[in-house]
Amino acid sequence: MSSNPTSCTAVTCSIDERGVATVTLNNPDKHNAFDDAMIAALSDHFHTLAQDNGVRVVVLASCGRSFSAGADLNWMKRMASYSFEENLRDANALANMLQTLNTLPKPTIARVQGAAFGGAVGLVSCCDMAVASSRASFCLSEVRIGLVPATISPYVINAIGQRAARRYFTTAERFSAQRAQTLGLVSEVVDEEELDTELERLLTQLLGNGPRAVALAKELLFDVSGRPIDDEVIADTCERIASIRVSEEGQAGLGAFLDKQSPPWIKE
Repeated sequence: MSSNPTSCTAVTCSIDERGVATVTLNNPDKHNAFDDAMIAALSDHFHTLAQDNGVRVVVLASCGRSFSAGADLNWMKRMASYSFEENLRDANALANMLQTLNTLPKPTIARVQGAAFGGAVGLVSCCDMAVASSRASFCLSEVRIGLVPATISPYVINAIGQRAARRYFTTAERFSAQRAQTLGLVSEVVDEEELDTELERLLTQLLGNGPRAVALAKELLFDVSGRPIDDEVIADTCERIASIRVSEEGQAGLGAFLDKQSPPWIKE
């Protein structure tokens, strides 16, 4: 099954029989550099997948040697002649796409086989987890051309922390997949030929979990993170666990566990 809500052929989307959706940056000749059309296509796909109850997991992948070189050169040339208002609209489109990916009510995995520069680091940061080839590399390169990684900054800082961001935002150093894993940007680093095997391992793990529970667990993280552990938070979390225990999925999952059977969301 496939989904293609826009005419941008540089982004494709397919959904397999398990409910695994793969959104693919498909412009390898330009190292999957993105422009306003690709950003709009990504936004459309993410919105569509968010509302599709049959989708269990979303994988963000790309074709070719590079994951993404960041902003497309011709797009940057156009932006250079934009007014402030036009640049603001352009930035809002990117920011909205990133936020949609970040808050997608499905688990998301970035599959990073090669270089990820500039805004591509933002895409990886917005995913819940990332698997990378050992030859992948990363760079927050904006300051090299007199710009800043503004719209991606909240997500990158969440992923790697303020201390590391203070270095890589200002030095524009290229860093390895191994370093990205140490920083928390990447979950797993494997040899390139093992990349899909590791991706499949994570998919199997995720598909074994209750789909509604996974969505609520992700929502819980956003709602609780950074808040003081006060009476309001304690009451809120107690209500959440009580609510899901009596839900249809919670009852089915608990019953299957107690009866030592597979829950209904696991397809044999």
